[in-house]
Amino acid sequence: MAGNHWRCDTAGMSVVVRAADAADASFLADMLAEAAFWRPDGPHGTRQDVLRQPNLVHYVTGWPRGGDLGVVAEDDLPVGAAWLRFFTSDGPGYGFVDETVPEISMAVVRPHRGQGIGRLLLDTLIIASRGENIPALSLSVEPDNYARRLYEHAGFQQAGHYGGAITMILRL
Repeated sequence: MAGNHWRCDTAGMSVVVRAADAADASFLADMLAEAAFWRPDGPHGTRQDVLRQPNLVHYVTGWPRGGDLGVVAEDDLPVGAAWLRFFTSDGPGYGFVDETVPEISMAVVRPHRGQGIGRLLLDTLIIASRGENIPALSLSVEPDNYARRLYEHAGFQQAGHYGGAITMILRL
């Protein structure tokens, strides 16, 4: 680890993970679309689709705002991102637990999935969260989403349900 950059060689690529900043707002919206429309055989959404949906847009609106923390993986170009945001009980996210626990959003672009980039992003965000003394992290995942295994291996545990999705929490 050197400053705000982490390097990992995975699947023949040399991926760099760096802290997300204001210039990454559009890419985070793209990654939110990838996360929301994750099914390979399902509908595919775009950044514009995400920005039109009030239940999704608040994951990226005004990035970064106070308390936001995120990382971006690059293999020359950005290939994935993981970020967290605190929500209130008046405007909760899908994986809302309480106002002291931020919710994670993450995705990897389709051609780069299954190569360890998601794990690298998640591990890096967890380490950064511990450095910020964040007590826990939450997320929402559909039961049949392949990312669920990644979260379980990272130590996330089921904390409840919202709609058809599972809310998971990781105590830090």
